[in-house]
Amino acid sequence: MPGILSAIQEQIDTMNPKEKDIAGYVLAHPHHIIQMGITELAQQSGGSTATISRFCKLFHFAGFTEFKLKLAAELAQQTDTQSYQDIVAGNPLERIVSAMESNHVRSITDTTRMLDLKQLQKAIDALKSARQIDLYGVATSGLIAQDFYQKLIRIGKRAVTFSDPHMQVTSASNLTKQDVALGISYSGETSETIAALRCAAENGATTISLTKFGTNTLTSLADISLFTSTLEEGMRRGDMASRIAQLHVIDILFVGLISDQFDDLVPRLEQSFQMVKKYR
Repeated sequence: MPGILSAIQEQIDTMNPKEKDIAGYVLAHPHHIIQMGITELAQQSGGSTATISRFCKLFHFAGFTEFKLKLAAELAQQTDTQSYQDIVAGNPLERIVSAMESNHVRSITDTTRMLDLKQLQKAIDALKSARQIDLYGVATSGLIAQDFYQKLIRIGKRAVTFSDPHMQVTSASNLTKQDVALGISYSGETSETIAALRCAAENGATTISLTKFGTNTLTSLADISLFTSTLEEGMRRGDMASRIAQLHVIDILFVGLISDQFDDLVPRLEQSFQMVKKYR
């Protein structure tokens, strides 16, 4: 199931009755939706145009037109062979290698379709001008934060990350409007990451979230929202495809940052490489 439809299915139980009616119709007739106008959908689903607009905004679309365009793009690229493959007992090694390749490629592809270039540019601009960059995440998301931290210090950016949630809040409490805080959580509901990002926001820092696509608490706290694909629950047992998706976004941010300040940052990257080579 494409990311948009998966996100709708996942969140349908939290919707009000009218939104549920729209969600149910979309899930049952996704290919018909992309041919409809908003008035026709309202008539078919028993809702109103205003409710449909609110429904689209739940999933971070500006309106029904953008929703249809994104859904159409996903449906156009959907094939029967694109489903995520879960861990299977006794799988031959050759099949495991093929399944992991398929899952990782699909994760990156799905995430790329979810990316909002305007939000990405806002994130890059914020990182470029930040006095300090705080990175928050726990467990697997904490490893993603560590990866971004190592990238940022190689180009001379002042960045910090902590695995201890108390230290995350301590650092956040000292941020200002000159700083940026990035919270990473696949679910968007990790309490420690939410607390740190909320503290950063209260102190005036520009806040960025990186979560799965959809509505969640961490996204609601962020000035800038970035999303990865909504993955099948089976794959979540190993945090595999979600990790690849998060790293994909981090790499885009990093390369975008360097590209935007190429003459300044590439020499720093080369210098850090040479110094590590000299002293390691």
